[in-house]
Amino acid sequence: MKVYIETYGCTMNQADSDIMRGLLSREYAFADSAEEADVVIVNTCGVIGFTERKILRRIEEIKGMGKKVIAAGCLARIARKRLKIADALVSPDNVHRINEAVKAVLNGERVEIINVSRVDKAEISGVKCRLKENAIAIVSISEGCLGNCSYCATKIARGRLRSFSIEKIVEEVKKVVEMGYKEIQLTSQDTGAYGKDKGYRLPDLLEKISEIEGDFRVRVGMMNPQHAMEILDDLIEAFKSEKIYKFLHLPVQSGDNKVLMDMRRGHTVEDFEEVVSAFRKAFDDVLLSTDVIVGFPTESEESFEKTVELIKRVKPDIVNITRFSPREGTLAAKLKDIPDWIKKERSRKLTKICEEIGLENNLKFVGKKLRVLVTKRGKNETLLARADSYRPVVLEEGTIGEFYRAKVVDAKFNYLVGELCS
Repeated sequence: MKVYIETYGCTMNQADSDIMRGLLSREYAFADSAEEADVVIVNTCGVIGFTERKILRRIEEIKGMGKKVIAAGCLARIARKRLKIADALVSPDNVHRINEAVKAVLNGERVEIINVSRVDKAEISGVKCRLKENAIAIVSISEGCLGNCSYCATKIARGRLRSFSIEKIVEEVKKVVEMGYKEIQLTSQDTGAYGKDKGYRLPDLLEKISEIEGDFRVRVGMMNPQHAMEILDDLIEAFKSEKIYKFLHLPVQSGDNKVLMDMRRGHTVEDFEEVVSAFRKAFDDVLLSTDVIVGFPTESEESFEKTVELIKRVKPDIVNITRFSPREGTLAAKLKDIPDWIKKERSRKLTKICEEIGLENNLKFVGKKLRVLVTKRGKNETLLARADSYRPVVLEEGTIGEFYRAKVVDAKFNYLVGELCS
């Protein structure tokens, strides 16, 4: 019997697929495609309605091939009723029971393994089976969050914060470094909240990881401004380690404090700007990534313009723009939605501004020499490397997993073009 795993969404989902792959490898062979498999596991994402509809269509397509389909991931809880077509459901906190689900569907049974589980995924990290396609290893540090965002269904799927043990995380990082991985991506719904349920903090974890022997880099995943504020001084101190990318993913979502209150974000625009300012003061180059939702039900034209002004003022390198999508079971879904044409118009306007800012930021690096780590293959036979700030540098030559000095010869809005120094 052959199994195939198809993964959608965030790095947390990718890490969950690594766990499922490791557990399944003890009993089953893996297919190279859904067409060749007997059982297809679709690890789903439920952040926005568009993605959900795309995944539901994909599940119908796979079922049409005559395959058994297990829907894992966030939609197993968020869209339980709409997933009746699937042969089994496995929620994110139950991925350690994936073999049970596969056995059931092969026996012709339909199961829903979605009861709340408090398993510490760091305890089962040793079973992970990573696809050695690049120099990147994803390590989960917690699951769930402390937020109460009015628009977000992820909490329905992943629940309250459950931080994994520092010792087990450090143990996993040591293992992947020994295996030859050079970029370690720490993932969570909110890395800034890490440890708040256990009495320790993100800086403590980063310091322990920085003590691990080896030449590698750590990318710290998304953190919300309010939690970054609470640990700001110690966080910056931990980021001073050469092993930590100077990369800050700090979602602001709106430039209007009234909208942020309606979103129940738990932070202000000023909190966001204070964290950004502190990081930029501490480091010569910080790659700033943020997230913005356009078209939230209470976002007026004036509110949107405040977001535009914030982006122009702060000049982030990356802005992930999402049009508001009402998610069943959330408070925001009860509000009167804004017409799609307004959302599209605002998204287009902000996208154009962000691309102009991205190019302006990147042009400053043309002619400079940067230390870079080649992490994976790019498009058109190129290689993708990362500078110490995690700034992407596209190269024509090099070896995955190796460090080089590269001269920046050109810049696009979303990446630099480099040549290896002799």
